[in-house]
Amino acid sequence: MNTSHSSPGAEERPVTITRVAETRWLAVEDDREVGRGDAVRRPDGRMFVSVDAWRGPVFDRLAAAMVADLPTPLHVVVGESDRAVAAAWERAGFTTGRREREYAVPTDPSVTGLHAVRPPSAVTIVPAGEARDDLLRVLDRAVRDEVEATVGWRTMPAEVLPRPAGVTVVDPSKYAVAERSGRYVGLVRMALVPRRPRIGLIAVLAEERRRGVARALLAHSLGALHRSGAGSAWAEVDETNTAATALFEGVGARRTGANLELTRL
Repeated sequence: MNTSHSSPGAEERPVTITRVAETRWLAVEDDREVGRGDAVRRPDGRMFVSVDAWRGPVFDRLAAAMVADLPTPLHVVVGESDRAVAAAWERAGFTTGRREREYAVPTDPSVTGLHAVRPPSAVTIVPAGEARDDLLRVLDRAVRDEVEATVGWRTMPAEVLPRPAGVTVVDPSKYAVAERSGRYVGLVRMALVPRRPRIGLIAVLAEERRRGVARALLAHSLGALHRSGAGSAWAEVDETNTAATALFEGVGARRTGANLELTRL
């Protein structure tokens, strides 16, 4: 347990910053919690931090304590419109590394224009929950290797999920896949959260791209959501991923905001 005391200004009371666990810090003033900081290591290995504080000076002290205690690089995600929070992290030495667009994606085929979309010749869409676990894991590993060899997995939206080391597919029931000749060549991962389903990932092997596989996977998944009563889904896309941006905007997805990923090296 690490503890530090801040020196109060003319109108401030002393605040004690304590690392109460490996990934949690508390700010206490007069035996009352006035802020907390948390850290989580995502499945791709990146360490993300967050601070929840009632006052700006407390935020700064928590951020400084976490930066001092944790190895770099560190990452944080803030809403693009929340300039006050972004500025606070910038004071702690963070700089903007990437920008991620958020989209609301309609599911109605008459809106998306996907009602007539069919998979390419010799390709079959295997619905979510019916994919073979072994083939799915082989595809997932191949997709990750291709992404890491090009733009880097850091450009992909990451879900914060508990998982054993080396395990990248936690719940196979979330995946629909495209199959060709007994081999999986594309996938879409859908999280069916109650408020709005989330398209967590859509990916196709490099050798199968530009044939309509991704569009067929999206048509299948959005159609299934529409039949279940969901009017829209949401997705996040790195702004440099022009192919994914074109895919979603081409089916009428509406941009609803953006997130900034800030990094301290």
